[in-house]
Amino acid sequence: MAQSVWGYDSDNGPERWHENYPLAKGDKQSPIEINSKDVQHDSSLASWHASYDPGAAKTILNNGRTCRVVFDDTFDRSVLRGGPLTGAYRLRQLHLHWGSSDDHGSEHVIDGVKYAAELHMVHWNPKHGNFAGALKQPDGVAVVGIFLKVGKTPKPEIKRILEEIENIKTKGKEAPFQHFDPSILFPKSRDYWTYHGSFTTPPCEECITWILLREPIEVSSDQMAKLRSLSKNDENEPVSPLVDNWRPPQPLKGRIVRASFK
Repeated sequence: MAQSVWGYDSDNGPERWHENYPLAKGDKQSPIEINSKDVQHDSSLASWHASYDPGAAKTILNNGRTCRVVFDDTFDRSVLRGGPLTGAYRLRQLHLHWGSSDDHGSEHVIDGVKYAAELHMVHWNPKHGNFAGALKQPDGVAVVGIFLKVGKTPKPEIKRILEEIENIKTKGKEAPFQHFDPSILFPKSRDYWTYHGSFTTPPCEECITWILLREPIEVSSDQMAKLRSLSKNDENEPVSPLVDNWRPPQPLKGRIVRASFK
């Protein structure tokens, strides 16, 4: 397995990532399965706040592994603070993980429940200088995770991302994506679980404070189908649908998951 070609197929998928990325077998890997009975309610956990500048949105792209929206993070323009965090973390990008059908696709699993998709909003701590520096620090990155469940009353908010999918059908395609306020993607409830973990893609750096929102947002089955219409191949190659780009849950290894709610 060459370094550049990790993916989600049997020959280069999560079971084999550790061959090139030994951290994938580390002690603080993500995602995890959260069992309510093992979660500790922590009354000292504050509420979190995001102040995002819609003008910071730049582009949307298909990198063959996910659909990603990129934001300007050259200064404290769109930031996340509060909750388990100290200081302000800058929004860098958001991306999604999804399944080949509506009954699975999320990376985190809650009491055995898998959702259709999981949205990750990736923020980094500017006290470490730059994003690469933040990846080397345990408090370097904060990710807000939002579950997507298929329902009858889809949130219109995700529509803006899905409308652009036509323009980024194949791997390597990028399109302008301007004036977007990602905070419209948040559910009503601010309740969250938090734990220390890692990126769910190689090299799986263990630098993430996870803020996993308890309440999912709703999407329609049609909207999910649209995500699955992306191709993980270049435009001159046969269409190979980009689906099941999720990593299965990893061992907890003694970590404690805390909840902001009872």
